[in-house]
Amino acid sequence: MKEKLTERSLTSFVDLMAAKEPVPGGGGAAAAVGALGAALCMMVGNYTTGKKKYAAYEADVQRIMREADALQKQLIEQVNADAEAFEPLSRAYAIPKEHPDREKVLEEATVQACAAPMEMVRCTAKVIDLLDEMQEKGSVMLISDVGCGALLCRAALESAAMNVFINTGSMKNRSKAEAMENEVDALLEKYIRKAAEIADNTVRRIRKN
Repeated sequence: MKEKLTERSLTSFVDLMAAKEPVPGGGGAAAAVGALGAALCMMVGNYTTGKKKYAAYEADVQRIMREADALQKQLIEQVNADAEAFEPLSRAYAIPKEHPDREKVLEEATVQACAAPMEMVRCTAKVIDLLDEMQEKGSVMLISDVGCGALLCRAALESAAMNVFINTGSMKNRSKAEAMENEVDALLEKYIRKAAEIADNTVRRIRKN
């Protein structure tokens, strides 16, 4: 059975990304970075839960951790899903232009290639919401980790969006393409700002200004 990208060591994964290989690429990187943002949210929760000082937030912190764990797993899986979607897209582009089925096969493969980055965008937006809540309820000793998580998620969000747009731009079904683009644009507008606010608030709290 072919080894999944997520079963590789970090060094091997990064080396493969640097190599002259089609996957992992920007999509896989976006998913991995989003997963790191979720992991940082969980880290803060793990250092907060059980502490008397934060007892009033115990139930909320436990919930945030569960949700962040689920999103981290979903994002990690998108590393593999994004890579798996590349092969049929590559095969579709290799079909001779005069072949009667080329356009249909290429369209289907392009839509399929949008699925993973679309899921990355949705999941990463949800992680930003959790980080926003964690900055208020998590241990102040780890506030910088919340800020780092927000910045990672912002990068993941924008990177995943690019991987949607590179595919929707060539789709023939413009109504479907525009529906995906509109969803992504709405999430970008809301969550880029939200991630920046979390990071800025973190800096203010750290530097006390």
